[in-house]
Amino acid sequence: MSRILVTGGAGYIGSHTVCALIGGGAEVAIVDNLETGHEWALHPEARFYRGDIRDAAFLDGVLSEERAGAVVHFAANSLVAESMENPLKYYHNNVEGTRSLLGAMVRHGVESLVFSSTAAVYGEPERVPILESDRTGPSNPYGETKLAMERMIAWAARAHGLRYASLRYFNAAGAHPDGHIGEAHTPETHLIPLALQAAAGRREALQIYGTDYDTRDGTCIRDYLHITDLAQAHLLALEYLLGGGESDVFNLGNGVGFTVREVITAAEKAAGRPIPAVPAPRRPGDPERLVASGEKARRVLGWEPRQDLEAMCADAWRFEQTGRR
Repeated sequence: MSRILVTGGAGYIGSHTVCALIGGGAEVAIVDNLETGHEWALHPEARFYRGDIRDAAFLDGVLSEERAGAVVHFAANSLVAESMENPLKYYHNNVEGTRSLLGAMVRHGVESLVFSSTAAVYGEPERVPILESDRTGPSNPYGETKLAMERMIAWAARAHGLRYASLRYFNAAGAHPDGHIGEAHTPETHLIPLALQAAAGRREALQIYGTDYDTRDGTCIRDYLHITDLAQAHLLALEYLLGGGESDVFNLGNGVGFTVREVITAAEKAAGRPIPAVPAPRRPGDPERLVASGEKARRVLGWEPRQDLEAMCADAWRFEQTGRR
């Protein structure tokens, strides 16, 4: 595999993907402004450039130095609630950042891009499990910006001969099995780390946003993927593109949905203690259920998720106990 540039490689999904890439023999350079990433998550064997992808001169310098053969693009703001409160921040960082990155790729002849997209592009789904061909209709600005990024990538590919794989994934969870990297956001908004923080006594209680959904226990249903399975999908997508694969969009999911209460039960088992939880109002922009069909990724990329919900919670609990923030 050629040299790979990873934007947002100090973040949660980016850092695990960097580990997988280097473990697979790739040379990796990371670009991250550390707005939400962490220095402790940087891989010691990756070259690190601190800067913002909206800075064209900075990107030109990195690509001139690295001569990367492909880009894996994670750099973006990704909090649904924040996007509802400050949509212009999301358009500026996510959409303008991607426009800047694509321009740099064109200038430097980098033709392959794996893009970190999201299930949020679908909004409230028309059916479950969701297929890549289903209607897109984001219910929050975060999802809208990711869909705009996807469309911009597709038009740039058509005009400039780029090839891309847009990976629409659902809920990433867990941590590296050895515990050295894991999920640490400020503020934290994801269910499993919030539940485990409550188990560890770092928060008074876990809030359950909405208990009156039309689901088996009244709470939202989500599709969870272990972070190492998600990282592996990025490697396979890169291999697919570098092997001549055509541009395409892939859902990444288990095809199995868990309610919030079911996730709490699994987290309690991992922590070996009860988790205090209290009901709270629904959050604006939260769909009732999001579950993916991963059949296309299995068929085309040869990808198969291997870790179950219990493993996700067990690895996340191991990382929680390291105290890294």
